[in-house]
Amino acid sequence: MGCVRHILVLCGLAALAGCGGDSLERFGGPTMGSTYSIQYVRAPGVPGPAEVQRLVEGILAEVDRQMSTYRSDSDIERFNDLPARSCQPMPEPILHLVRTGEQLSQASGGAFDLTVEPLMNLWGFGPQAREIKVPDARALEQVRQRVGHQYLHIDGNQLCKDAAVAVDFNSIAAGYAVDRIAAQLTQLGIHRYLAEATGELKAAGVKPDGSPWRIALEEPRDDQQVAEKIIAVDGVGVSTSGDYRNYFQQDGRRYSHTLDARTGAPITHQLASVTVLHPSALMADGLSTLLLILGPEQGWEYAEKHQVAAFFVMREGAGFVTRSNKAFEQLTAVKP
Repeated sequence: MGCVRHILVLCGLAALAGCGGDSLERFGGPTMGSTYSIQYVRAPGVPGPAEVQRLVEGILAEVDRQMSTYRSDSDIERFNDLPARSCQPMPEPILHLVRTGEQLSQASGGAFDLTVEPLMNLWGFGPQAREIKVPDARALEQVRQRVGHQYLHIDGNQLCKDAAVAVDFNSIAAGYAVDRIAAQLTQLGIHRYLAEATGELKAAGVKPDGSPWRIALEEPRDDQQVAEKIIAVDGVGVSTSGDYRNYFQQDGRRYSHTLDARTGAPITHQLASVTVLHPSALMADGLSTLLLILGPEQGWEYAEKHQVAAFFVMREGAGFVTRSNKAFEQLTAVKP
């Protein structure tokens, strides 16, 4: 499960530390083709980092085993290999993500869709991609017949397909994993933490010195990491979706890895990245992708209508302009 990081955890940068103290525990490692990192304030009776790390990595391994499209033995890839009119028993987490995907698909008029993997492969961005190029119209139309959340349904504990669709959880799996990790930390009595996996994160409480957890949102550049905005977070999941690292150019046009399922093609508008804050990291993950697909006008209208806390970065000439709504500013304001 690969993912591009769009969020910098400032406490992980030595030059910006100010996060010291013997009571702050940290650990991390590789996961889902990227990395994860955990920071938490250790209180009396709370397990040490070795035990917490064992539990966290158990969650990450389970998510990868169930939902990765980059390993042929995962539950979802075995389902993807099935022909049309097939069913397969699935663990509840997968069924939960399918239901979430259906909700986001309906909310976006079909722009967001979990079954875009064949399109991702066709355009050269997917796990089974052969060539990065603009596909011909005939091939595109053929693949589009295998895309659509309406071809999926759940029957008891089984996931079923009416067409030869392939499900891709990359737009929501990391957020789900972060929610699972946050729940595990809370169960262990850890209430002050910052949990991050592949750039999706959730924070709660404050650091040992009483200051908030701060993160930097990247400027959407493909040449270097530059902080666009630094925010304080507490009690929310944070997700940024952007189109600025994974793309290709052909005949003078730029093609992003972010696809609109309604057209079967990459987005072409000027919205470069969207950051969403939500109590659920899973929903922040999905909504940031949904808003990015919808674009600077439709996405903004959706965020305002549904009170989604959002921060937009749009291309303008050689630079960028930003826009955030009231819900976003309220959640990132540093409390006295």
